[in-house]
Amino acid sequence: MAERVVDLNCDMGESFGAWTMGDDDRMFPSISSANVACGFHGGDPRVMARSVETAKHHGVAVGAHPAFPDLVGFGRRNIGVTPDEARTDVLYQIGALSAFCRRADLSLQHVKPHGQLNNLAMTDRVLADAIVAGIKDFDANLLVVAYGGEFAKAAQAAGMRVVFEVFADREYNADGTLVSRRLPGAVITDPARVVERAVSMVLEGRVRAVDGTVLEIPVHTICTHGDTPGAADLAARLRGALERAGVRIASMAEVLRQGAAA
Repeated sequence: MAERVVDLNCDMGESFGAWTMGDDDRMFPSISSANVACGFHGGDPRVMARSVETAKHHGVAVGAHPAFPDLVGFGRRNIGVTPDEARTDVLYQIGALSAFCRRADLSLQHVKPHGQLNNLAMTDRVLADAIVAGIKDFDANLLVVAYGGEFAKAAQAAGMRVVFEVFADREYNADGTLVSRRLPGAVITDPARVVERAVSMVLEGRVRAVDGTVLEIPVHTICTHGDTPGAADLAARLRGALERAGVRIASMAEVLRQGAAA
């Protein structure tokens, strides 16, 4: 049987100015890929620089985490943008982070849209195509992180490699979208359930939606949320459980290589 390999990613560098989000220093040792905020929903030039340097220190791959221009709403509100605005905003944010990667002599691995930019692209093909165009404008070799839907289809149609993501701490709707954070129970807070769910996702390639529907899903990377209470301890526990189950933790690029060789 082929070796099971999965990436653990986390949204990082979302602090800015005097405002702090998450416990990045304690998260980095448990993850293999970091989605670094690019200033639109969180992050600033100093935080971006530190995040990239810390990722390099821990051997963690770096990706851009572009968002709607929404610091006040942390990128979790619907912002009306045109396709051209979406494309150029994404290109702008990737370019900003790439400067810090270049300074650190570190390659940019992937792009994962944040919050509502990501959620809306799941069902809005026009928005999905615009985001993909912005990524491809910068570098067609970047990996595109998606949890399915129109965004994954748009990236594949553009000839880009897709890394399929799952969320162990979020409930799913029957159509594969995530249950809105505005609804009770949308975020799973029981650490034991999150860990059990993550291991099951990797070993079985499926997840049960809130209505009982079983969704068959490719699992290349698992999202760990840095703003969840006790996130660093949960990430360490999750990594340990996966490794005990015989799953190796590796970067997204390596997971895709492993899959191609299997």
